[in-house]
Amino acid sequence: MTDWNLSSLLQGLHDDIHKRLDIARTTMGDMVAKGDTSETIWLKLFQEYLPLRYRSEKAFVVDSRGNFSQQMDIVIFDRQYSPFIFKYEDQLIVPAESIYAVFEAKQTVNKGFIEYALDKVQSVRKLYRTSLPIPHAGGTYAAKPPIDIVGGILCYESDWKPALGEPLKNVLNTNSGGLDCGCVAAHGNFFYNKDQKQYEYEISGKPATSFLFKLISQLQYSGTVPMIDITAYAKWIK
Repeated sequence: MTDWNLSSLLQGLHDDIHKRLDIARTTMGDMVAKGDTSETIWLKLFQEYLPLRYRSEKAFVVDSRGNFSQQMDIVIFDRQYSPFIFKYEDQLIVPAESIYAVFEAKQTVNKGFIEYALDKVQSVRKLYRTSLPIPHAGGTYAAKPPIDIVGGILCYESDWKPALGEPLKNVLNTNSGGLDCGCVAAHGNFFYNKDQKQYEYEISGKPATSFLFKLISQLQYSGTVPMIDITAYAKWIK
């Protein structure tokens, strides 16, 4: 009989993320270093545990009309069907068509951070996305409409008490649906239910693990990104 225990494994995953975020918050005196470390911790979580069809990086997003987003802390994008990625030194730029989700990461959540994150998420969502008909053995499928880009926030603590109480809910509801999800690793997470048009909150003993599983489920329901029109980008070659 095996000695493996699934509950213990999932608890260990959460404890690892929680501990690393806590160390970054309590031991680093420089705010920039705290922020960078927090981003790295979340990024590594996605890189290690999301299915391989998804790639996670800090990146800018560009569209075929030459418009760029702000730099996002975490961009989850397709690598299987998106052949166009530009990298120069440490700067990564990915096409708008390949985006599944974008996140901003900070140590704590507050009103200013939510509004800041929403502005950055919108800088990605407003980009133009191409979509081509999809050839198959029996003919051609119609061009797929661009998928909804998931936008969210990731942090360890909250400036509010309780962390997922009325102040957080009021800010989110003011921009209802602008952010799809978020995780406050020390307390819980939230997701926007598009059918009910309201946020659902979970106060959990394993917020990071729970959030990861829910995010994977949401990405699965997003399906596959549309077929990119690479010739639209080629027009910029002069």
